[in-house]
Amino acid sequence: MSSERIPLVLLPGLLCDQELWRHQLDHLGDMADMIVADFTTGESMGDFASHVLDIAPDRFALAALSMGGYTAHEVMRRAPERVERLALFDTNAHADSEEQSRRRRGLIELAQMGNFKGVTPRLMPLLIHEERMDDGELTGAIMDMAGRIGQAAFLRQQKAILGRPDSRGDLRKISCPTLVACGRQDALTPVDAHEEMAAGIPNANLVVIENCGHMAPMEQPEAVTALLRYWLQD
Repeated sequence: MSSERIPLVLLPGLLCDQELWRHQLDHLGDMADMIVADFTTGESMGDFASHVLDIAPDRFALAALSMGGYTAHEVMRRAPERVERLALFDTNAHADSEEQSRRRRGLIELAQMGNFKGVTPRLMPLLIHEERMDDGELTGAIMDMAGRIGQAAFLRQQKAILGRPDSRGDLRKISCPTLVACGRQDALTPVDAHEEMAAGIPNANLVVIENCGHMAPMEQPEAVTALLRYWLQD
């Protein structure tokens, strides 16, 4: 990696790949050397965190969304000294509630019955702002990502999420500059979850992105890229 650029590891969410971060990959190359983690093979948050630490340089910036945020919490538990700065988008420090676990198990059952293609349409109203539901370019890109991840990896990811620990007790141990950001209309990990994380992390900055659901880097790509640029320069 170039010494003039900041090493930046990007962590995707459930059923997401590098396309989640497409705008950032295309527009932050002047200041960051970026790597996108691949969460298609691991079976636990520990596996995902080990992968991140294996592909990352000794010191790096870390930006994550949703399931990637759960992984980021595990990275911070394992190797906080390696993370120079942290950005958490549309994620949560809690373990699943009983209702969330039931919904997640329902999606696992749906996929196991061979109806994997029905998973993403069922999730779409939870993923994006209601006014974007007719945006074929956005919904098509999300569907395409899910297709590339595939059924087997989806099942592994969901089971890894189900098994994740509650991270709220570890927030106070995060000492690097931290950005906490989410969409105003995020239905999966709402604003109050991010307020709680930002309050628990010393000197964290909270940003709420307007007219945006859970998929902030794709729904409001220019805003997310601008936030990351400011965060990397800060």
